[in-house]
Amino acid sequence: MTFDPFSGSAPRWYAIAAHRPFLEDLAAGVLNWLGERPPEELSDATILLPNRRAARAFTAALSKLSADTPVLLPQVRPLGDLEEDEPPFTPGALGLDLPPAIPALTRRFELAKLVTRHYDSDLRPVQALDLADALGRFLDSCQLEEVPDPGLVAGLVEGEMAAHWQGSAEFLAIGVEKWPARLKEMGLVDPSWRKATLLRRLAELWDKEPPTQPVIVAGSTGTVPAAADVLGAVARAPQGCVVMPGLDLDLEEKVWEQITQDNEQHPQRALKRLLERHAIERHQVREWYRPELAVDVLQKGMARQRLLNEALRPADATGDWRIAISDLRARAADTGLDPIREGLDGLSILPLRHEEEAAAAIALMMRETLNTHGKTCALVTPDQELGRRVQARLQRWGITADASAGLALNRMPAGTLLELAARWIEKPAHPQTLLGLLKHPLVELEGEDSEALARALERYGLRTSEHGDLQRLKAYLLKRQPRGDASDNDKAQQAERTRKLVAFVERLEALNAIDRAPFSASDTLGLDQAARALTALVEALAGQNAWAGPDGEQAASLLSNLIQGGAALGAVSASDLVELVQGLLADAVVRTGGATHPSLRILGAIEARLVRADVMILAGLEEGVWPQGAPVDPFLSRPMRNALGLPPPERRIGQSAQDFVQAACAPNAILVHCERRRGQPAVRSRWLWRLDMLTRGADSDATPVKLATPDHI
Repeated sequence: MTFDPFSGSAPRWYAIAAHRPFLEDLAAGVLNWLGERPPEELSDATILLPNRRAARAFTAALSKLSADTPVLLPQVRPLGDLEEDEPPFTPGALGLDLPPAIPALTRRFELAKLVTRHYDSDLRPVQALDLADALGRFLDSCQLEEVPDPGLVAGLVEGEMAAHWQGSAEFLAIGVEKWPARLKEMGLVDPSWRKATLLRRLAELWDKEPPTQPVIVAGSTGTVPAAADVLGAVARAPQGCVVMPGLDLDLEEKVWEQITQDNEQHPQRALKRLLERHAIERHQVREWYRPELAVDVLQKGMARQRLLNEALRPADATGDWRIAISDLRARAADTGLDPIREGLDGLSILPLRHEEEAAAAIALMMRETLNTHGKTCALVTPDQELGRRVQARLQRWGITADASAGLALNRMPAGTLLELAARWIEKPAHPQTLLGLLKHPLVELEGEDSEALARALERYGLRTSEHGDLQRLKAYLLKRQPRGDASDNDKAQQAERTRKLVAFVERLEALNAIDRAPFSASDTLGLDQAARALTALVEALAGQNAWAGPDGEQAASLLSNLIQGGAALGAVSASDLVELVQGLLADAVVRTGGATHPSLRILGAIEARLVRADVMILAGLEEGVWPQGAPVDPFLSRPMRNALGLPPPERRIGQSAQDFVQAACAPNAILVHCERRRGQPAVRSRWLWRLDMLTRGADSDATPVKLATPDHI
């Protein structure tokens, strides 16, 4: 029987269980609906997915499942990053009157300028940028949540609210008033406002003129109100439907009712909030098309999902754990299987001592999957540092995994050159800085053998105490005397070496003058002028090779933004420039692309949504890492956020919990946690504690398998 997702009365809401491979099931349902229809009919359909990675993975799944059947691919678009010149928008129509979005770095600098003007103090650039980031997050929250009047924040500190928040409220009010005026003057808008406006206009357009072509929105939880309304408009369209990820249709009604705004940390909270927004009852949600799976795989997946959902019950419902487990076993009595043991089959816990041991073990497990042809493995972790450690381990074996996080610019050649050049501006004769610069692979100095001269300078001039500047270093070289018993030949060689080293230092002085000259008139310099001097120095050291490759392009873009928008931050000293450049390089991410292994992926928790592999490794399961703690807002207290209509900080934990359940429902899942992080004791993630309590405390001898690791790892 052909599956028709657009049959029945609107609105049409579907769900794919967490234990099912979401994108594969979605693709199978689309192909089953296509059936005997002409292949070109699918090309008229629009499918909206949460992000670009999910869109690419869905296209790959559709191509794989279609096999030899000719199929014209549908229009697959990321809902979180829609462009107004692409479908489903009429080319440029919805965003025709919207100004372009302000570049991220320019926005930071302009907001920092507001911060410094408000405090009227000598804030260091890094401090101003930190406060600007906090202000930017507040503005983004207001724009994405579509707060009607953010200016009300000035009057929030009244009644029972603490008086010490008065200064914060006044500052936010100034930002709300001054920032729109500055954006209007620049002819730009905030990216978050532009995104929310485009989604809102799309929702209003589709409510007024519903699309007549097939439209499917899949995998989104509608955390942004405008996006949630797009989902509602699609569900009401003549040929539209919404497919929700991981909605638990079997959860007890009593527990479902307890998932309220007081339980924002529950993995089902976002899905329930979406249904409540559109007045949809859970029993009205239908199951999406389910391709046939092996019976044992299906039973294991269903048992795993039930086990995890029971473990993550709301706190008020955990007292019923024993009763719930008894009911599960009673319903499974006819099968002769223990549902707890079935749910734990294929689920392993790997406790490790520290991050380096974790990286080694994960890399070995990922490499082991390559021994089986066609087998895939994905590492899912919000800990980018751990992901980079694993990536480095794999590269030792010549394996390049597909990593979504990219590399920080300060870990790549162009970024280290920028940082060393900035540090050289501050301390020209600092031994580590000078030698790091001279030995950098991108630095090419004209003249004699610079590499040999750098080694000689290290041996004869820089192995003593720091000289302070290049003039003192040159004087030290000239004062060096040969040993008393040295031969005339040795004295002549030393004199020649000294001559060459002094000439080399003089060349370095000439280069250093490029960046030091602007600072000579005063101790500070406008950030845009300092960025120009830094650019000139880098090009004098490395030429145009400094801007080659993805990291060079990113470094060039960073300096370009500093030159264009740096004036807003005011004057900086040489030491301020170093600290500022270090922070910007650490924040900048380079995605190199290139050839990667098709079977191995390293993903963040957000990027891994809807992605499924044969082996799923979930790492970083420590409190504060996964889940991250509720963010601390330096400007808004909880009552103030509530009064403005902003979501509570715990909402992110609930979204992380849903990501965890989706990934942990894979048939073969390995949960990794470290006993120590950065040399300090670490606490296991609350989800591991709950899983352990459920299996051990509810009269069950079944526990997740603990993997042993070799001592030599």
